[in-house]
Amino acid sequence: MSKQSKGGNVTGTVRDLVEPYAKELGLELWDVRFVKEGAEHYLRIFIDRPEGVSIDDCVNLTHAIDAPLDRADPIPVSYTLEVSSPGLERTLSREEHFLRYLGAPVKIRLVRPMDGERDFKATLDNYDNGMITVTTEDGRSFSFGKKEASYVKLDDFDS
Repeated sequence: MSKQSKGGNVTGTVRDLVEPYAKELGLELWDVRFVKEGAEHYLRIFIDRPEGVSIDDCVNLTHAIDAPLDRADPIPVSYTLEVSSPGLERTLSREEHFLRYLGAPVKIRLVRPMDGERDFKATLDNYDNGMITVTTEDGRSFSFGKKEASYVKLDDFDS
């Protein structure tokens, strides 16, 4: 049987369980995703730290959380655990991500086209209660709900 947490879902339960271990190792728990790809399930835990994430950081957290995850058994199916950095083009998914990167260049893919376009490069201007406001490279400003975006990722306009 799966145990649930404040989020009422697997990722919330795992986040609650893993976060203290990450903090103890000097890591920030960036995101937790539980996905099915083909017939396989993956529990992906993304960690960060100001000076960057090393392979040792990933290994150390994996070792620290392996037994607690087994004991808590929050996932009722067989899965592969992956611990990694969110990368340079990290996906912004939580309120604290958006607030941290106000003013940063982002790439956006909307679920439905807006003015005939789904993909934008823009500057993140504001995040308020699930509403994201950006200014595109050509100066257009618009807002959309977080749920209206397939993703919002950090970007570098020069690349």
